[in-house]
Amino acid sequence: MNEQEFLKIVSPFRDKIFRVAKRLLVSIEEAEDATQEVLMKLWKHRQKMKGYNSPEAFAMTMTKNWCLDRLKSKQAQNLKIVHNNYEDHSKSLQKSIEVNDSLRWVKIHMESLPANQKLILQLRDIEQYEFNEIAKVLDMTESTIRVALSRARKSIREKLTKTHNYGTK
Repeated sequence: MNEQEFLKIVSPFRDKIFRVAKRLLVSIEEAEDATQEVLMKLWKHRQKMKGYNSPEAFAMTMTKNWCLDRLKSKQAQNLKIVHNNYEDHSKSLQKSIEVNDSLRWVKIHMESLPANQKLILQLRDIEQYEFNEIAKVLDMTESTIRVALSRARKSIREKLTKTHNYGTK
């Protein structure tokens, strides 16, 4: 089997080898290495591939086994540590949009609260004042503030639930 025949057989599932390796190894770099190793092994065993009904199945089995061996190896412990250090902590665009939308709705619902509840919610949850400080500022008892805060939070929670469950049964 020459190189062009080999490429003709392997090309249709080369990306699949990478995806399987990526799923098992997590790291793109490790998946690329695995793909290269598997393709090299396939090249070495190209004469045997003629006898297989499904070279793709043979390649997928080889990929799976190579990746599992890699994960079991001593280097895998280092691999896990290294790749945990490089996790992507940025938010996805979808998640950012949802968070911004939720914040917008919280602001809208806060504006609909009575002035007293709005002020208490602002001082406690946003400005991080203690109950005794709020009591001094508003000339109210701490228990009155706790009740008003609880009612404000409950009102916003209910309104947000209605907003987010709109159209569902």
